[in-house]
Amino acid sequence: MKPRFIALLAAALLVVATHASAQRGADGHLNIIYWQAPSILNPFLSGGTKDIESASLVIEPLARYDEQGNMVPWLAEEIPTVANGGVADDLMSITWRVAEGITWSDGTPLTAADVAFTAEYCMHPEGGCAQLSSFEHVESVTAIDDRTVEIKYSTPKPFPYGPFVGATSPIIQKAQFQNCLGTSAPGCTDANFMPIGTGPFVVTEFRPNDVISMVANDNYRDPDKPAFASLTFKGGGDATAAGRAVLETGEFDYAWNLQLNPDVLTNMEAAGNGKILASFGTAVERIMVNLTNPDPDLGDERSTRAHPHPFMSDLAVRQALSMAIDRDILNEIGYGSTGRPTCNVVPAPAIYASDANDACLVQDVAGANAKLDEAGWVIGSDGIRAKDGVRLSILYQTSTNAVRQDFQALIKQWWSEIGVETELRNVDASVFFGGDPGSPDTFQKHFADLEMYTNLFDGTDPENYLNTWRCDNEPNPGNGWQGVNIPRYCDPAYDAMLEEMAGTADLDERVRLTKAMNDKLMQEVVMIPLIHRGRVSAHSNSLGGIKMNVWDSELWNAADWFRQ
Repeated sequence: MKPRFIALLAAALLVVATHASAQRGADGHLNIIYWQAPSILNPFLSGGTKDIESASLVIEPLARYDEQGNMVPWLAEEIPTVANGGVADDLMSITWRVAEGITWSDGTPLTAADVAFTAEYCMHPEGGCAQLSSFEHVESVTAIDDRTVEIKYSTPKPFPYGPFVGATSPIIQKAQFQNCLGTSAPGCTDANFMPIGTGPFVVTEFRPNDVISMVANDNYRDPDKPAFASLTFKGGGDATAAGRAVLETGEFDYAWNLQLNPDVLTNMEAAGNGKILASFGTAVERIMVNLTNPDPDLGDERSTRAHPHPFMSDLAVRQALSMAIDRDILNEIGYGSTGRPTCNVVPAPAIYASDANDACLVQDVAGANAKLDEAGWVIGSDGIRAKDGVRLSILYQTSTNAVRQDFQALIKQWWSEIGVETELRNVDASVFFGGDPGSPDTFQKHFADLEMYTNLFDGTDPENYLNTWRCDNEPNPGNGWQGVNIPRYCDPAYDAMLEEMAGTADLDERVRLTKAMNDKLMQEVVMIPLIHRGRVSAHSNSLGGIKMNVWDSELWNAADWFRQ
């Protein structure tokens, strides 16, 4: 064996040995940057990815998905199944066992009562829970003893892993949140900003839409983890600045969601300070249609199902808008090899991806014009189509981001070619994805005709995600604008397919139903899918232990990160 190889092998083994025996906090400080700044650390009050992922450093679920999409126990002893007795033979209940010896960061034990309380918190009839779709068909959640919790369903549930699985459904401490139920939830600032958790880090300071300071959790279940004594989670700015901070200047260790032109990313990586991570999961950049009227004159009934949209209610209009878009050009300028044009909202795993909607992959401006002509939308002297006194004049909003603004500009031009007037608006990402019920600018309120962003689902089973578009899941004043059905879609036929899927264990049937629901949403143009996005982030060369995860929080294994 060559001496150089022996030396390299010895050095590698030394690194492994050093980190196998490393002490908690031995690697000093960790710097993370998310250009979409967190506004809250309670995923139940925000559907924003930046809030869910920052919170995942502190509060954790019973189980989560690893980098391969496999479900793994986290705060639970094991994954309940029919085979091990954890899932009832009739599929009407699932029983979880909390792992022994886990404590909250304040030193008190995690118990089944905390798990049951978390369900009570999200399912409270007077509250607005952003993750309510994870609790679909849950009839009761009961703490049987200190470590055993039983979830009963109102229908057989072949896939009973909605509640408490993945970063979107973590466990919160009953003692901290017990006075924050229902309408009181948004006002519990201390709990929402500084939750007591079981994760590797503890929040010491939280400045909304700016920065979070954390330290290692002294009561974390592994005495040698995390390797970092403290952490700064910086938010704000833009994707370009975040990428440079890791790849060029070395100021930060990890940068998330680098939604940048591929040439820009390549040039940044050439500086030699860090590496780009990319992997495809279920993320789709899409334009969400508002099927309801966002007119401010409607007051509290604005963007609610009380008032259908004056022109987005016309399927021909929605179809024409989609037909006019050239997705290949969008992908070329925005994503390159880290994106793929798509006509589906469920693009992965591959077995669930439909090919029934692929016509959208080819731009058809002439066809879009013909469709609007046929529907009676006539081009006026100003070049804008109108019908019965209603003009096709659109407010199209998204978050502030260079790629998204490029998309807006191109799409506005294409829509002008079919007689549609478009006003563009962009909102700071921290506000847009923040979920503040007092702000008019959140994506949940959807006070626009169309809005563009990316969404995705945890794990590899799409059932909970498809529940997003169930009737009555929409944000409205009654639930603090915390619903997830952003288009305000409601179709009993769609809901019937959801019910069928909820009781279907056969994989082939689940695939059939997933494709059918995806196709229904696409063919009714409830949203306009654009790009199946790869998750693109970056880390410094000195940061080790990272396992890129597109099925859960990217920070899912931050307890294992170390300085190398």
